[in-house]
Amino acid sequence: MVLNRRRMIDPNSLGDLEERVVSINPVSKVVKGGRTRSFSALVVVGDGNGHVGSGLGKAKDVAGAIRKGVDEAKKNIISVPMVGTTIPHELTTKFSGARVFLKPAAEGTGVIAGGPVRAVMEAAGYRDVLTKSLGSSNPINVVAATVKGLQSMKTVEEVARIRGKSPEEILA
Repeated sequence: MVLNRRRMIDPNSLGDLEERVVSINPVSKVVKGGRTRSFSALVVVGDGNGHVGSGLGKAKDVAGAIRKGVDEAKKNIISVPMVGTTIPHELTTKFSGARVFLKPAAEGTGVIAGGPVRAVMEAAGYRDVLTKSLGSSNPINVVAATVKGLQSMKTVEEVARIRGKSPEEILA
């Protein structure tokens, strides 16, 4: 779920992390003695200040699956760029069958997003953003596509550094 250019963050260095359960999926397996039930939980954590991570936990009970999901999400926390309360630029990203379109919005717009994308955006700390989930509606793939998209975003300063120019030249 993580690109080569990893912006991994130590979860202990961050303050209070908000945890959001995006989906809980019950799974049954038929064995000789009957059905065995287990659960998978997709969890998103973020500090609301430009750091977000997602994780999938699996266990025999719901609480255990959520706990494992939170632990996994804390291991996968990345730093995402913010311009005020929105994202730096428009982008469409794909992960497996899910495609997510992200677009900056004017201040006061709010987070216009569906369930899985909304959880990621709000956990990251974005207050104004327009999104559209295209393709597959599988929450695991939608969350992965959203995180992948946020991770691939570049700020004006990063683009200027790559091109060997000043940020003012890029904006002109």
